[in-house]
Amino acid sequence: MDNISMKRFLVAMTLCGGIFAGAVGRKEEFPREVKPEDAIATFEIPAGFQIEMVASEPAISDPVAMEIDENGVMYVVEMHGYPLDKSGTGKVRTLHDTDGDGQMDRSVIFAENLVLPTGILRWKKGVLVTDPPNVLYLEDTDNDGKADKRDTLLTGFAMSNPQHNFNNPILGIDNWIYLGHEPAVTTKTFQKEFGDRGGEILYPHLPDSPRLPENGLGRGVRFRPDAKGLEVLSSYTQFGHTFDQWGHYLLVSNANPGYHEVIANRYLLRNPDLLVSKVTQTLSDHSSEVFPITKNPQHQLLTDLGVFTSACGLTSYQGGLFPAPYDSVAFVAEPVSNLVHADLIRDSGASFTASRIQDKKEFLASTDSWFRPVNMYIGPDGALYVMDYYRQIIEHPEWMADEVVKSGALYNGRDMGRIYRISPKGTPRISWPGKLDLNAMTDADLVQKLADRNIWWRRHAQRLLLDRHHDAAIPLLKSMATGDNPHGRLHALWTLEGLDALRAGDLQRALRDPHAGVTENAIKIAELHLAQFPELIPSLTALAHHANAKVRFQALLTLGEIRSADAQSEDAQSADVLKAREAILFRDLRDPWVQTAALTSAYGNDMLFAETLKRYKPHDEAYASLVQRLSTLTGARGDAAAISSIIRKALAPGGTQGWQAPVLRGLAESLSKRTDLGQLEAEKTLLLNASFKNANPEIRQAGMQLLRKTGLPAGPETQAATKNAVLTASNKGATAEKRAEAIQFLSFKNPAAYSDVLQKLVVPSEPRPVQIAALKTLNAIPDETVCRLLLERWASLTPDVRESAIGFFLSDPKRITLLLDGLEQGKIDQATLGWPRSVSLMAHHNETLRNRARQLLTQKDSQRQVVIQSYKPVMTLAGNPQAGKLVFEQQCAVCHQIAGAGGVAFGPDLGTVRNRRPESIMGDILDPNFSIADGYDLLQIELGSGESAQGLIASETPSALTLSNYGGQKRVIARKDIKSLKTLGMSSMPVGLEASINQQQMADLLAFIKNAK
Repeated sequence: MDNISMKRFLVAMTLCGGIFAGAVGRKEEFPREVKPEDAIATFEIPAGFQIEMVASEPAISDPVAMEIDENGVMYVVEMHGYPLDKSGTGKVRTLHDTDGDGQMDRSVIFAENLVLPTGILRWKKGVLVTDPPNVLYLEDTDNDGKADKRDTLLTGFAMSNPQHNFNNPILGIDNWIYLGHEPAVTTKTFQKEFGDRGGEILYPHLPDSPRLPENGLGRGVRFRPDAKGLEVLSSYTQFGHTFDQWGHYLLVSNANPGYHEVIANRYLLRNPDLLVSKVTQTLSDHSSEVFPITKNPQHQLLTDLGVFTSACGLTSYQGGLFPAPYDSVAFVAEPVSNLVHADLIRDSGASFTASRIQDKKEFLASTDSWFRPVNMYIGPDGALYVMDYYRQIIEHPEWMADEVVKSGALYNGRDMGRIYRISPKGTPRISWPGKLDLNAMTDADLVQKLADRNIWWRRHAQRLLLDRHHDAAIPLLKSMATGDNPHGRLHALWTLEGLDALRAGDLQRALRDPHAGVTENAIKIAELHLAQFPELIPSLTALAHHANAKVRFQALLTLGEIRSADAQSEDAQSADVLKAREAILFRDLRDPWVQTAALTSAYGNDMLFAETLKRYKPHDEAYASLVQRLSTLTGARGDAAAISSIIRKALAPGGTQGWQAPVLRGLAESLSKRTDLGQLEAEKTLLLNASFKNANPEIRQAGMQLLRKTGLPAGPETQAATKNAVLTASNKGATAEKRAEAIQFLSFKNPAAYSDVLQKLVVPSEPRPVQIAALKTLNAIPDETVCRLLLERWASLTPDVRESAIGFFLSDPKRITLLLDGLEQGKIDQATLGWPRSVSLMAHHNETLRNRARQLLTQKDSQRQVVIQSYKPVMTLAGNPQAGKLVFEQQCAVCHQIAGAGGVAFGPDLGTVRNRRPESIMGDILDPNFSIADGYDLLQIELGSGESAQGLIASETPSALTLSNYGGQKRVIARKDIKSLKTLGMSSMPVGLEASINQQQMADLLAFIKNAK
């Protein structure tokens, strides 16, 4: 196992990310399977709960999803093909309890010849099954227990590595069907089998229906078959997703057991000038540790203490059966660690926090290493049903050592599988199989079920009422919508919405509902009817002062749909809308989601800008952030008159309110190419004066940033400023800050005329800021001047100056040639170059340069194994965790954290590798290119402007992405500005750390990583 890379470990995934659970090459030591009759004894569960097996092999095997329909029939999806078999072995079975003993004893194949099915949902008279690339509708029309009708409702999804395929259709309270979905993952080893990245997503039988771009942009998808609805969501999830009782959308990924989609995509689309690259909030307020109890840990890569590496099957419990606090939790499966985790979900502003219920203990854990919980379901009895895939190996061979693939154990357990039922102690055994008949219920009975404490009944009742579409149900629903039960009111409102039966009076009452969850949903429904019922607007503006933060947040989003007042408007109602938006924004200003929500509106932002400046509080980061973002919107619009006005206001004499610098920074960040810069000559002069004469250094810097975008004024003042800058640059009596600013100014035009002056400043006797500024300005000369100077003086430059200057070699082929000369001649050490820049050179589009770079830069890579071998004695040294903490802080913290703390979240969290063997961790430290964690491939982005950028994707939305680089530096890039994007297939971690970490320090570092809390 020594050769398994960090990538293979971190992303050893199942349907949701897994890890090989056995030792390689020691078949006799593999933990054996536990027989079904002995399985219950392997579990630990909190006092007050019971667990029982309701189905097992041979009745089922490889279960990944289930559904119980309104007749009490259990449908189970079996994915036999995982990980590599695409021959069509997938099935859907129905399970039946024929003798009433609570055990499913009859199994019927409902549908077969599925490829890699991932989810199921009851729909109409049949079921929807997700089987990439299709959403299938399966129905038994002749009542023989087998599906004889098979239609493709949607198609076009990717067939990527199975754990990344779309999955788990769920019916939202809003009557849309949501599909778990994420970007296709590039496969290298199994390109033929899993290289399909998808196409347009569409209804194949409805040519006039909407279409989504390739693979839905890798985002979640929702659809309404009856209405031809098809939309992309703002975020994505891996295997599993869930809604809480009030319709908030919660998602999951391998290392993140729960995050919340805070802002829906429809709000992001309405203001094209706003770039939003993050729309989700991670919920956990605790570390990523999990606490397995698996026996024989020496036979696994995991020890008895691990972290989330395969979180999946997220389920918000709403069964109404569990006692507090388990009635307000989200359960998430962690199949690698053989457990189910539970978090208590609490409100936190516009989002939530998730907290552990038990200290260092899980809700459900097994000593059996074959126990693989992958999904959960809330039944009609309120119990929690857990699907156990029951496999020995649960990772995909894409990230598995060759010896594991060849071990013959890939499919061990393929003929096994279990489903467990968890309920409070004393709960009677199941009695629903085959004994339910919601179709026999009257409309009145179904309406009453909308108020049931169990979401299973509420969801099915709502669906059946919509299917029936009886006018006679409308008065019953309206009565429920004003009844005593908040869940009943909630579901009645959405059912009425689905029946197109809501009127303004119904919504006005709902907007005054005493329960915040109902009110929040009433706002969403009212938003759909603003054109039809404009009389709702006063009721919406009144919610600006609601006591609940989520109600205010949704009101802010919805009010953004309404055209607000401008300076000339006499429309009192639109003025009230703007006042309401302002009231919410400034009340909740420190919630960053509220700022984003306010700015998504395309209306009234100029008035909002003015009000923000009026209220501005110096030294308050929330106000500074808002002002800069509002200014960014002004710059992006390209309105020269508006830009002129804001510059003049920011640079007016006596401006000391503190907002001036954020305003100028915002304009510099976004000034549009559409702007007629010829109309800003006077403003250029103001900026020029501010860049030199303003007493506030922040304003000087911000003014210079903006001046670089606008260009210098055409008058004599530019000449005078240039002369002054030359004098200041060489004036040792001036402060280093002033000198650096003056040198920076000289780079606005070709500074070749000042080359001699600038070169004299690149000496050790000059302050570091002056040296770096001089090199940056020399870099603006369009030749190789700066590179020749650097090669000449490299030995005399300090490490900080070298780091600031090394990138200057990379801008064109002639400079790169000089750099390669310097490397070949030994003037520059490869360690100084750094790994990201090495990657850029080895992936260069110029073949000659690329080949030469690879020849030079891989000479050390070919020696990596020699280095690793030389560090073998580390395994015999005693490590000091305290000393190792210092090594971590000096060498690792610039890019890594441990369990979410202690550094910068750029590279993988090292808490995810603490339970690996020390020699494996050391190998990845010394040879990082062999071990690239999933999601940490370095990307090369070419922009339409000709500029290029590298980094890791920290977050992304349909309109923008955020690149992350060393030290946590981030840059937001609009997708419309991207010309091309490619994964370089190389790690962003530098090679050559042995030069900075000796063998004892390595032993100390390993001890710290293994023991850090």
